[in-house]
Amino acid sequence: MFNQIGPLEIGIVLLIVLLIFGPKRLPGLGKSLGTGMREFKDSITGKDDDRDSDEAPADQATLTAASAAPAEPPAATPPSREGEPAGTPVEPRT
Repeated sequence: MFNQIGPLEIGIVLLIVLLIFGPKRLPGLGKSLGTGMREFKDSITGKDDDRDSDEAPADQATLTAASAAPAEPPAATPPSREGEPAGTPVEPRT
């Protein structure tokens, strides 16, 4: 029954699909079909994304905790006058 499917028949089927769905929806249908095929293949081969996703939040949590720790700004020291060591309190000039 399927021995007679050739390039002409495939072209006719593609033309009918184009007429039914239109050129605007065709890329979305292709993307959905590809995603579905990939998920099916991953489920058949036993590839499990849950193992990778369980490890990723732990790594993300440590990165977030490390970056969330605020860095202390250096102590504010007023600029020194000429001839005085840095960090000496400066009195306003009058």
